[in-house]
Amino acid sequence: MSHNPGAEYYTPLRTEDPERHQSHVPEEGYRVTSIPYGGSLDFTPVAAGSSSQDSYTYTYRYGPPGLAGLLRNRYTFACALFASIGGLTFGYDQGVIANVLVMKDFLERWPDVGPWEKGVMTAVLELFALAGSLVYGVLADRYSRRTTFFTACVVFCVGSALQCGARKFSDLVVGRAIGGFGVGALSMLCPLYMAEISPPEFRGALMAMEQFSIVLGCVLGFWAGFFTRGVEGSASWRIPLGAQLIPGLVLATGCVFLPPSPRLLVAQGRTDDALQTLAKLRLRSEHEVQDDPLLRIEMLEMQVEARLVRQTQNLSSSSSGTGSGIGLQLSEGEECLKSGSFNVTAEFESWARLFSKKFIDRTWIGILMMVFQQWSGINALLYYGPTLIREIGLKGDTVSLVVSGGIGIVQFIAVLPAIAYIDSVGRKALLRGGGIVMGCSHLAIASLVMFFGRDWGSHSMAAWVAVGFVYLFTASYGVSYGPIGWVLPSEVFPQSVRSKGVALSTASNWLNNFLIGLVTPALLATSPSITFLIFATACFAAYFWATYWIPETANVSLEDIDTLFGSTAGREDLRIKRQIERELGLHDLIQELVRGSSLDVDE
Repeated sequence: MSHNPGAEYYTPLRTEDPERHQSHVPEEGYRVTSIPYGGSLDFTPVAAGSSSQDSYTYTYRYGPPGLAGLLRNRYTFACALFASIGGLTFGYDQGVIANVLVMKDFLERWPDVGPWEKGVMTAVLELFALAGSLVYGVLADRYSRRTTFFTACVVFCVGSALQCGARKFSDLVVGRAIGGFGVGALSMLCPLYMAEISPPEFRGALMAMEQFSIVLGCVLGFWAGFFTRGVEGSASWRIPLGAQLIPGLVLATGCVFLPPSPRLLVAQGRTDDALQTLAKLRLRSEHEVQDDPLLRIEMLEMQVEARLVRQTQNLSSSSSGTGSGIGLQLSEGEECLKSGSFNVTAEFESWARLFSKKFIDRTWIGILMMVFQQWSGINALLYYGPTLIREIGLKGDTVSLVVSGGIGIVQFIAVLPAIAYIDSVGRKALLRGGGIVMGCSHLAIASLVMFFGRDWGSHSMAAWVAVGFVYLFTASYGVSYGPIGWVLPSEVFPQSVRSKGVALSTASNWLNNFLIGLVTPALLATSPSITFLIFATACFAAYFWATYWIPETANVSLEDIDTLFGSTAGREDLRIKRQIERELGLHDLIQELVRGSSLDVDE
């Protein structure tokens, strides 16, 4: 389809009698439900005398929130579900390693591998995943989501093949490093893409699919190793390591059929293509595209966001002396984005913006979200579950493996209510509740280990109580920091820095994941009780962080999340945004919808 990159898609609506219509704008909160093709819009005027520069706020929905919305829009749900296979590769790597490290052939083949060598083998994947998330944070804005998905899958499959065919211990380490690069890229790309295609009413539920897929991968990886542990020879560990090629190949093959990101298309100036993609994702037919006000609102929001990004970047470049005029910078910026050219100075400045006063609050949310997610201790349980279970008194390889395998199953089940209620209950409440329950669970386990750890044989009940608290912790994590850890970073950043913000957040995940994988064997060997006390401290700190720092982002469109950071986002940006909204017609469209609905009620 032909398109004009410099043209905006919609023109402002005209009002023949502004004074008459203005008199019918409600003075209090108002819900517009008489919208063609379904949906609703909530309109709230800002009280007179408010310090806000907004004259009103609004939210909209295409349909019901949460699980009901997912079932209604099966196409978007299916696209997100398929993209979440990238999370399954992440989870499978986490789950499979726990069994591989205790398999008979593995231990006999490399008898000199000690706690630190195991830690390096486990953690090297996370270290290279950190690099992958950062590199693809650069590539994501320069190429299509499908292209970056495909190349990341290729890298992952190469690493998986090396692990499966390893002849030396160093081959395993190199294979996990290469595979980790691909896993890190996919862990950044998947939630980014899912956030960009989802409507506001079930964005949280849709993105919780990422955690669902990760946990499913953990379960599949663990039990694949469990059922092959009795196979003679190296096949016992080669089969589960080779099986991870399957999701990589499926995603690489199927990603070419995924719809492009409409927000990225708008940022590239391809508004006609973006509209067609958005209409398909919102289940609108070709003749409904021009008449659906909610589709028009969302499209205009993307255009407003894209123009705001360009203007604020150009103002920043001009003020720093790197540009010679706003108009020139606009054309250069668009051409650079579409051509994929690379400018080192511009790239450095775009990363540095994350740490500017305007975005630093959001950047810390993305970084600390992953810090608390990892130091909650979940991956210590997944990586070293059998070892840890033995430390709390359960003996026998089969018993310890089955109990540690239950951790993944509990987490898998716990994600399901998170998908159903994350948008109605909200992120903040789940994070606070999860932090308290996780911290208390770790504290109880540490106390049991401290008091009964020297003689578990005489206190078998205490050992099973400790296992119960391990499962309670896992369930709490599964409904809170597990899924929300992938939702928040993709929500809080605006389009201008979203891919790099998500990449930095994902890098924080992998860096802390690397540290957990590296130090946990040594910590457990030194003192299991201190290990659990460290995790308890992190969980209680997470509770206070969620209480006093995190804004509630549930049911807020990506373009309107800026208002949650209004005190620090910069008043100049808000002024420019409101001006752009008027120029493109978004302001008039919202007012017209509310006036028309109000007139219908009055008449």
